[in-house]
Amino acid sequence: MGKTAKKGHIVVISGPSGVGKSTVIAEVRNQRSSLTFSISYTTRQPRQGEENHVHYHFVDKETFQRMIDQGAFLEYASYQGNFYGTARADVEQLTDAGFDVLLDIEVQGGATVRRVCPEATLIFVIPPSFGELSRRLHGRQSESEEVIQGRLARAREEYREIPNYDYLVVNDKVPQAAEEVLAILKAQDCRVSNRLELVKGDISL
Repeated sequence: MGKTAKKGHIVVISGPSGVGKSTVIAEVRNQRSSLTFSISYTTRQPRQGEENHVHYHFVDKETFQRMIDQGAFLEYASYQGNFYGTARADVEQLTDAGFDVLLDIEVQGGATVRRVCPEATLIFVIPPSFGELSRRLHGRQSESEEVIQGRLARAREEYREIPNYDYLVVNDKVPQAAEEVLAILKAQDCRVSNRLELVKGDISL
């Protein structure tokens, strides 16, 4: 990972289940060394191939509740009977070190981050169409029709939150979607507020 002298900023990526966020995020991280990933805490059980402290910090509900009580989370949310949360200390440590921190979180968490960190960049990822989302979910062949219909209903609710996000990325092909995210991050780098130090020695601000 690369490191910069300035403080890093927070990047939220949300989108419905099945849209391919994880694949897009992996491609973005391969191309941007200053972007690191915040590992969330969750009370759900690990899926096949997932490792503790790599994909998630897997904890029991008692531990998660204790962290809530201690104010340890920047954001947390409940999804399909399980809790997910981002530890405030983890994010602060990374941004203070100059890394941009990526949060792959649900719309509930995105709303919380927008409230407590208004300078954060919020990106919502969608498929080319809702029909394509259904096709991708069915293509997994790992869930019942009832579960899939529940995910599609949830996706419709999540779409209503899109106006609260800063950017909308369409994941038709992963390379193009990753390119759009990288363009957004580059634009954020070029904001005046992030580059004022470049001219402070030349003019009085």
